[in-house]
Amino acid sequence: MQTTDANNFFRAEADLATEEARKKKAQRTKDVGWSIELPAKPLAIYVQGNELWTAQSDAVVRRLDLESGKVLQVYKGHTGPVTTLCLWEDDYDKDHPILLISGSWDKTVKIWNIQTRALLSTTSAHTDFVKCVFAIPQLKILVTSGSDRIVRFWDMSEPMKSTPLSSIGILSAHTRPVQCLSVDVHSPTSATLYSADSMGVIMVWDLERDYEGKRCRGTQVGQLNAHRTGINCMMYGRGQLWTASSDESVALQYHPPPPDAASSKAPPPLEHPAAAKALLPLSLPAVSLPEDLADAIDAYLITAYSDTLRIYDVSAPHEPELLREETDGHWHDVIGLALWLRGVDVELSNGGPRTRVEPWIVSASLDGTIQRWRLADLLNPPPKKSKPAGAAIVEPPQESLMTEEEERELAELMDE
Repeated sequence: MQTTDANNFFRAEADLATEEARKKKAQRTKDVGWSIELPAKPLAIYVQGNELWTAQSDAVVRRLDLESGKVLQVYKGHTGPVTTLCLWEDDYDKDHPILLISGSWDKTVKIWNIQTRALLSTTSAHTDFVKCVFAIPQLKILVTSGSDRIVRFWDMSEPMKSTPLSSIGILSAHTRPVQCLSVDVHSPTSATLYSADSMGVIMVWDLERDYEGKRCRGTQVGQLNAHRTGINCMMYGRGQLWTASSDESVALQYHPPPPDAASSKAPPPLEHPAAAKALLPLSLPAVSLPEDLADAIDAYLITAYSDTLRIYDVSAPHEPELLREETDGHWHDVIGLALWLRGVDVELSNGGPRTRVEPWIVSASLDGTIQRWRLADLLNPPPKKSKPAGAAIVEPPQESLMTEEEERELAELMDE
């Protein structure tokens, strides 16, 4: 006989103590911050404009308005928790609709038209859980990775087609689940791909896109070993590769190494009290922002471990400064961070209106909530106050679609 009642399982004393502590913190912090309550656990997030996309444990993707917290669309079709998502935007065809791409425990990758909410295609992508989907529209390929230790390339020359995607390449050098992907694009036919696995190994690949032969060839050109165990988050930009690991550290590596030997030396890792699950180096999105806004955020790195956010000043990477910790926003592991550029109406001295752009941080947690943080308040916390009127419960909470055993498996996979 199967049961979903946790009380019917043998549980370690430490697990019970952790659960009790989380219950107490949930009660204590229920009115803290500007939160959105979700009906299931978020497993991945993506912010575009004023909208938030969440991949969730109840097998759906939700599209929300960050200002109101209301659900705009729900994408149903997967038969297992949705673990990863990305958006496909064609830089060369601005009239092309933006597409949502999602990957799941059901081993498939699905593509959706976000304008019509129509499911365009389903591809059996891996023989085990899909861990990451990563769009490279400049090369017209989608890269996916999974618990089957494989990295695959998919042809996205005609992404609106209703047939499954065509596989145009495969990488099989990893010996553990491949959890994270990132890229440095050089041209429409070449890029450097970074793939990171649950043993902490980062492999570096030269990608060559052959459009006539409908292939993508990957050649391993290096391996980076900054961590002792699984990498949970990886971001690349400006010659910097940032990684967060279950070895309780966040690392910065320069790649390709600068010609100056002194500047190419990697800074010491940022040690954390527990597994580092997410990171957000604000220097990366700052590249595409107006100069005044970029200057305001460029120095900061946000990281997450357990239910806590950390804010660092990394303007001098070899001498990073921990500015503060934010411990009251969540009561379970934070799994994702994103930058939200929020437009705020202000009144000018002459009485005319103006919209000012403010940087906000969005955090997602296994406690089933999204928190929205004004960056200025994270750096200099204001006096405590109750939840603002804009806080919203997205939908009435519903019973989890996962059994107790599946909940435990989810927690283990998130801890890899």
